[in-house]
Amino acid sequence: MSVKKKAVLHWSGGKDAALALQKVLATNEYEIISLLTTLQEQTISSSVHAIPLQILQQQAKSLRLPLYTIDVANDLSNYQTKMQEVVAYFKQLHVTHFIFGDLMASNIKTYREAVFNPLGIKVVQPLWHKTSAEILQEFLASGIKATIIVTLANSLSKNFIGKDLDELTIKTFPTTIDVCGEKGEYHTLVYAGDIFNEKIHFKITDVEKIDYTIKLASAQTTTISYYQAVITA
Repeated sequence: MSVKKKAVLHWSGGKDAALALQKVLATNEYEIISLLTTLQEQTISSSVHAIPLQILQQQAKSLRLPLYTIDVANDLSNYQTKMQEVVAYFKQLHVTHFIFGDLMASNIKTYREAVFNPLGIKVVQPLWHKTSAEILQEFLASGIKATIIVTLANSLSKNFIGKDLDELTIKTFPTTIDVCGEKGEYHTLVYAGDIFNEKIHFKITDVEKIDYTIKLASAQTTTISYYQAVITA
């Protein structure tokens, strides 16, 4: 009987992380020691998805997995330092692999490997070798349920906030976007499916428009606007 590889799964609280977890559990190759979530220092909610810590904890409890969180600056200036600390902690627990729900469209594989491989951690990406359209179909077939909670303002209107990511919603997406939202067009919160032991309960009480000012490589700045659900348990 082969020994399972000890792994940590990066948990955003959204559809890609959930599908990656489902796939990994089906292989029976890894022992998931913990979920790992990066939180924004100012809001104590998950980076990008903006899911409150209380909901993330509810997800982890339903998954019957520990949740390890780290606070990261909004500009990610301390990301690598924080990850070095995280890796040092989990290596004491004999973790050898970190699992991510990245897709090819995100173009992040090289970056992940550059951060983690020198620290002695292998990067696993169960969704990597398929297109966004293929992954979306796998998600729809997975039975996992997800609600759209963030949209890129110039790609999807705020009317999509609160809609379940299902075939009906997908049919109303503009043809110009990546169907999995891999260019930031939308983010989701997963709340049910066979990986969960109990349904996740949450409410969307409002929708806010959030503006981020980003400095480009040319030293110029640009503003990116998102519609973001205000979520409570």
